[in-house]
Amino acid sequence: MTLSASLGELVAFLDYLPEPRIVMGRDYRIVAANRAYLDEFSSGGPLIGRTCHEVSHHFTVPCDQAGEACPLGSCQKKGTPEKVLHLHHTPHGEEHVAVEVMPIHGSDGQIRYFVETMRVLRHASGQEAARGLVGRAPSFRKMLERIQRVAASDAAVLLLGETGTGKELVAQAIHEASERRDGPFVTVDCGGLTESLFESELFGYEKGAFTGASHRKHGLVEAASGGTLFLDEVGELPLSLQVKLLRLLETATYRRVGGLETLRADFRLISATHRALGEMVEAESFRRDLYHRINTFPIRTPSLHERSSDIPLLARSLLKRVDRQKNRSISTDALVWLAGRRYRGNIRELRNLIERASLMADSGEITLADFQNEAELSPPSQPSDGEHFQLGEPVDLDVLEARYLAWLMPKVGGEVSAAARILRVSPRTLYRKLNKTVE
Repeated sequence: MTLSASLGELVAFLDYLPEPRIVMGRDYRIVAANRAYLDEFSSGGPLIGRTCHEVSHHFTVPCDQAGEACPLGSCQKKGTPEKVLHLHHTPHGEEHVAVEVMPIHGSDGQIRYFVETMRVLRHASGQEAARGLVGRAPSFRKMLERIQRVAASDAAVLLLGETGTGKELVAQAIHEASERRDGPFVTVDCGGLTESLFESELFGYEKGAFTGASHRKHGLVEAASGGTLFLDEVGELPLSLQVKLLRLLETATYRRVGGLETLRADFRLISATHRALGEMVEAESFRRDLYHRINTFPIRTPSLHERSSDIPLLARSLLKRVDRQKNRSISTDALVWLAGRRYRGNIRELRNLIERASLMADSGEITLADFQNEAELSPPSQPSDGEHFQLGEPVDLDVLEARYLAWLMPKVGGEVSAAARILRVSPRTLYRKLNKTVE
C-alpha cells in the first residue's frame, strides 16, 4: 500500500474499520491506534511511543530476539505482508491473537509505516476456560495457527493424532472460525457402521424403503447442509463404505435410500483418525483416491506428552467443566503430580482423573491425597525424578538439554520466567532453547 495522505488521515480511515489496528514506525514504536484497538486492547495507560513488543509481550527486545516470530521484522526484510499467531497480553490476560502486518510505502517507494491488524481467537484460550480449546505450549500454538489458516476456506481438513487429544474440539473450532459458523455442526462416528446403517444414517431414507421405514428420514448429510460434516475415526470405514463416501465427495450429490431424487450436498468436510492412513493406503486397506480427497489440509493434534507444560492449565480448566462445586482449586503438589505423569489416554485420561478427584475431595481445594487412590490403582508410567535421566546410552548435549527442559517446565506450571530463574538464564535465552526443542 502506498501512502499519499497524512498519518492523521490514515488513522482516521482506520478508525472506520472494525478490527483492532495500530500503526508503527520502522523502530517498532507505536505512532497511532484506531478506536477498535483502544476498546479491546488498551489498559488505559500510555501507548504512543512505546514499542509493540513491550505492549503486546512485555518484552524489552523485538519478538525474534525473545523466541517468537516477529512479523514486523519479516515485513521490513521482505516488504510483503506477514501473518503469525502470538500469545498477547490483553486487559483480560494472555490470549491467542492472529497478527497481520502490512507495510505502508511513501511516494518515494520506501516503507514509512506498518499497520498491524489483530484478531483475538475466540475458539481458543491461553487461560483457564470452562469450554473450548485451552493451551499455551508451542506445539499447541502451531496447531492453532494451522486452524486459523484453513478455517476461512472450504478445504477438506484431516485431523491426525492419538486418541483423546481433542480432535472433535478442534473440528468444532474450525467450524466456529469459518464462514459456515451459523450452520450446523454434524458428527458421524464411523466406527462400527455397517453398509446399510452407513447409507441410511448419512443419506436418509424414504418411507417404505425397507421394513420398518414408516416415514421419510433426513440423513446426516442433509442435516449438515450449509455447515460442517465431521467424520470421526474415518480410518475405521471398510473399503465397501469408502467407495460410497468417495462418490459423495466427488459428485456432491446423493440419494436417500429407496429414493429416486438426486439431492445436492452442501457441507464442509472435516475428518479425523488416530490411525496412520498413509500406511493403510500402502497396505491397500484405505483407498488412495479417498485419502487424497479428505487430506487437502492435514492438522496434527499434539499428544499431552508433547504439551506437558499445559497440564496445570488444562487441569484447572477441566475442573471448571466437571466439578459441581464452584471456585474449587487444585493444590500445587497435586498439579506437580499430574504434570509428572504420562497419559496414554491424553486429555480424556486427565479429565477422568480430575473428575474422580473432585468426587473424593471434601474441601474447597483438591489435594494430592484426593488422587492417592488413583495413584495406587494406576501408578504413573513416567519414570520417577531419580530415574528420569538414567540414559541407556550416551546422547549429545542438545538431546540431554531438551529432555531436561521437557521435565522441568511442567514442574513450574509452564512459566518461563520461573524456569529461567531456576536455570539462571534470561527468559529470552530460555525461549530460544524451548523453541529449538519443538522444531
